[in-house]
Amino acid sequence: MPKKRKLSDDELSGPALVKETARRIRLARTHWDAHKNGACRMERGRALKLYERLTKAEREQIPQVLRVWLRYRSEKYFGEHRTPPGTGRKKNGSK
Repeated sequence: MPKKRKLSDDELSGPALVKETARRIRLARTHWDAHKNGACRMERGRALKLYERLTKAEREQIPQVLRVWLRYRSEKYFGEHRTPPGTGRKKNGSK
């Protein structure tokens, strides 16, 4: 039996796009809970790109808890007003 071909994000549409978007948001939340900010930032960015492609009806299919986390709560921590990663503290420990 041949392997299933994995669709790229650009090829997704309809229910598959909704399902993949929800999966990515859940993965980002998992990274967030594990304090893996870099991985969370990356997955959140991917999820946002997919989320922006959804129609209004498709967005309603994403659970509200995930939508709130993606659009509002995570914006507090990863928004444009935040200092980009790697530009904060000095790494050598001196002041």
